[in-house]
Amino acid sequence: MSVKVLSCAALAAALLVVPAWLAAPVRAQTSDATGLVNTRDFSHANGAQVYTTICQGCHMPAGQGARGAGEYPALASNPKLAAAPYVEMMVLSGNGAMPGFRGMLSDKQVAEVTAYVRTHFGNQYDEPVTDADVKALRAALAPSGASDD
Repeated sequence: MSVKVLSCAALAAALLVVPAWLAAPVRAQTSDATGLVNTRDFSHANGAQVYTTICQGCHMPAGQGARGAGEYPALASNPKLAAAPYVEMMVLSGNGAMPGFRGMLSDKQVAEVTAYVRTHFGNQYDEPVTDADVKALRAALAPSGASDD
């Protein structure tokens, strides 16, 4: 067989396997060493784990943000974080290059990661953020007639 035929066969086999892999149920796994959570199932992740696993890759470990191939705003000492609904909306819907995580994170997790960034990195916005706050915002952001349930 030629290399071209083998390459096409390998690609076709991979394309058949990938959808099954994406649909397969995955249990949350936390690493004791890093605190990272399996990125396909955040059902047991708290706010700090959500930040460590999905946010710090762009916003950096100390929330300092980054510039380079893209621009990632600093969360450290960021006055925009004073408004909890702003943070909740960004986590749910994203903006610009930041994806929304409404389909991945529960209301509780959005509330927890919102509270986490608002009370870390030099931020002292310690007003409570509740699951009910996030649930109401999620409903308000949903297209008319749509549901996240």
